[in-house]
Amino acid sequence: MPGDPGSIGVPTSQAMDFAINHMTAPQLRLSEFFALARQLGAPRVEIRNDIAGNAILDGTTAAEVRALAEGNDVTIISINALQKFNQWSDTRLAEAEALADYAAAAGAQALVLVAANDGAIAEASQRIENASRLLASIAPILRERGLIGLVECLGFESCSLRSKREAVTAIENANGRDVFRLTHDTFHHHLAGEPDLFPDRTGLIHISGVDDPAIAIADMRDSHRLLVGPRDRLGNLEQIAALRAGGYSGPLSFEPFAEELRHLPDPAAALRQSMNFIVSGLKERAA
Repeated sequence: MPGDPGSIGVPTSQAMDFAINHMTAPQLRLSEFFALARQLGAPRVEIRNDIAGNAILDGTTAAEVRALAEGNDVTIISINALQKFNQWSDTRLAEAEALADYAAAAGAQALVLVAANDGAIAEASQRIENASRLLASIAPILRERGLIGLVECLGFESCSLRSKREAVTAIENANGRDVFRLTHDTFHHHLAGEPDLFPDRTGLIHISGVDDPAIAIADMRDSHRLLVGPRDRLGNLEQIAALRAGGYSGPLSFEPFAEELRHLPDPAAALRQSMNFIVSGLKERAA
């Protein structure tokens, strides 16, 4: 809700609040995906607008999505995502309005805003100016619909907004502190090499792991992103622990992209194993 952009379905400040992004199991229909979340005891979900043959692209209405969520007793914490939010075009605000309308009607709490990843290189001042201008235009769209904007920087060298510090500056420039929060993605944070965490400005954490010991950090891509486990190279446990120690108490949303996860015979078992690893790992660190 505007004015309290940190409250994205958080039951208590100490709870381990797992959520599931539909990219974790995009082979599932929306009703099956919601049922998976309920089965895992992680009734917070992110739905997407980029999964072919599935809601939202298949024409499923927002009212149908809301009814499915309510029927499965799950909360839609976000729609992921408005792409290239910081890159002006004649259609960008129309896209933002249409997606925000859908999110509000579906009962979603937030809209993820992803920075452009098109290889364009700009000076820091220009990156901040671009993001500030677009966020200032998007802010009233979100406020009018009671939505939170979750700004996501990508760690790829080709991204037009890699730094969360620059994103925070842009949010301030846009007078948007009431409606914008950061998405902390453990994969992208590792790639960017940015030391700053901003737990007090974070509204959502995306978690995934990379196991391959041979791949260089600069060569890591979405296709390498797995569920978090003991071979993880991204420092998920360290990142999560530091953010929680800094006061973050919101969802940890699984967002792996690796193709092999699309063919798991039992995605619930794989997710439960990763959840158990994270919980036990954090307990060990706190002991």
